[in-house]
Amino acid sequence: MKTYAIGDIQGCQFQLSSLLRFLSESSTITRLIFVGDLINRGPQSLATLRHIRSLGDHAEVVLGNHDLHLLAVSQGIRPLHPTDTLQDILTAPDRDELLDWLRHRPLALFEQGNLLFHAGVLPEWDAPKVMSLAHEVETMLRGPNWVDFLRHMYGNEPIHWDDNLQGYDRLRCIVNTLTRIRFCTPDGGIDFKIKEGAGAAPPGYVPWFDMPGRKTADVTCVFGHWSALGLTLRPNLIGLDTGCVWGGKLTAVRLEDRALFQVDCPQAQRHG
Repeated sequence: MKTYAIGDIQGCQFQLSSLLRFLSESSTITRLIFVGDLINRGPQSLATLRHIRSLGDHAEVVLGNHDLHLLAVSQGIRPLHPTDTLQDILTAPDRDELLDWLRHRPLALFEQGNLLFHAGVLPEWDAPKVMSLAHEVETMLRGPNWVDFLRHMYGNEPIHWDDNLQGYDRLRCIVNTLTRIRFCTPDGGIDFKIKEGAGAAPPGYVPWFDMPGRKTADVTCVFGHWSALGLTLRPNLIGLDTGCVWGGKLTAVRLEDRALFQVDCPQAQRHG
């Protein structure tokens, strides 16, 4: 079985097609797992979403913050940002089918000893807890009240996890962690402002994966989201956002042997 984890695509469909051709020349592809942010900021969001959906059971996706943003924009809950490239999806004849497929994707996966999510986890969460908490959000997104959930999803509070959190506060904290976190404190406090590399941590904060005693250290965590961090390969960590939309690379790692595959990407967005 050959399983490839692929980093943030963000609507760079041409580069995705190039990468998949590269992978198919290397071995028989059994499964592809995309670590979120399939769309937005790149030039071909609609084509990217259609392509990945067409892969059927050969591919799975964990939702990223840009994917959730599309769902919120589609329901009039959030406005389009000037740098968004979502209009082709919003006006597509198959938009409803694509959005329905997207909201049924998971927020976390556990496969072959690998825990996959978009951004990060809190130090007190072990792998079974991550999967359980992700399932709480997935159940809401897939249910009849999903639009109401999206209305309450935005905001930075609460910034500390508590097992006693309930309702939308609880779900918001789970979503913010799995799709937005970069830095945290030992007691699970989350910073949402800093987007630079690991050395830019505010006082008292460290990258979520460097937290001493992190309970997911016994599995390999596979994530995207952090383009300023770049490719990260450690014994129990695989970071795959290599800045495709910023003129970096689109990256895949074969989970069985850590083989690395990359294609160069033209710059579709400029910082700041």
